[in-house]
Amino acid sequence: MKPDVEQFLAYLHHERGLSPRTRDAYRRDLDHLLAYLSEQGVTAPSEVTEHHVRALVARRHRQGLKGKSLQRMLSSMRGFFRWALREHRCEQNPAASVRAPKSPRHLPQTLDVETIERLLDIRDDSPLAIRDKAIMELFYSSGLRLAELTTLEWNQLDLGSGVVTVTGKGNRSRVVPVGRKAIAALQAWRKGHAQLAGIEQNRVFVGQHGKPLSVRSVQARIRYWAKRQGLPRHVHPHLLRHSFASHVLESSGDLRAVQELLG
Repeated sequence: MKPDVEQFLAYLHHERGLSPRTRDAYRRDLDHLLAYLSEQGVTAPSEVTEHHVRALVARRHRQGLKGKSLQRMLSSMRGFFRWALREHRCEQNPAASVRAPKSPRHLPQTLDVETIERLLDIRDDSPLAIRDKAIMELFYSSGLRLAELTTLEWNQLDLGSGVVTVTGKGNRSRVVPVGRKAIAALQAWRKGHAQLAGIEQNRVFVGQHGKPLSVRSVQARIRYWAKRQGLPRHVHPHLLRHSFASHVLESSGDLRAVQELLG
């Protein structure tokens, strides 16, 4: 069967135009199939049965392969046998109805209220500290995504009304409340922003030279403050977003409203 697999990989390259990385993933998955079928004395695609596919999936699962990896392996096998069907090398797709075991779903981690308060209790009045406090307060207050925060402009904020308008996934806009502490932090930062960037820069969060902050810079600053404030764990923007969602859900019990806020 190895010549069949090689011809399939050539098809992925020349006709499908798949990247080398994707073709390598197909090759790894199909190499496991070839090795197993060789043990079973199977030499042609037409001899492969659904039982063979199920047995290989079960073996790889016992060896510790996770659900997502098993799903990818099955996807590779389905693709190979679809091609083999078109090429009249088999009469059925033995992988078509086989499903991988589901991966266990892990609940997202969150910070408790006391830890959040400790993180945000920044007693430093330097411009960068004021900016960083505003960043973290806004993450926690409004549950923004990292990309939404780094591209945020002042005209999206209505601090008088306490709302922010953001455009999230699927180019969908939503209006999210901004809490009292976040409003105060943003008002304090606006003065420092004017000193660093001037009035022509509309991005809310900028660096020392007035340029918009990058995603990595925001991540690094949150790590810095988590360490400086003595938090015993790694803190990242998504953790603040999850904490926002968890705490709103605990207080309101309205899952649909939380989903709307998160976009």
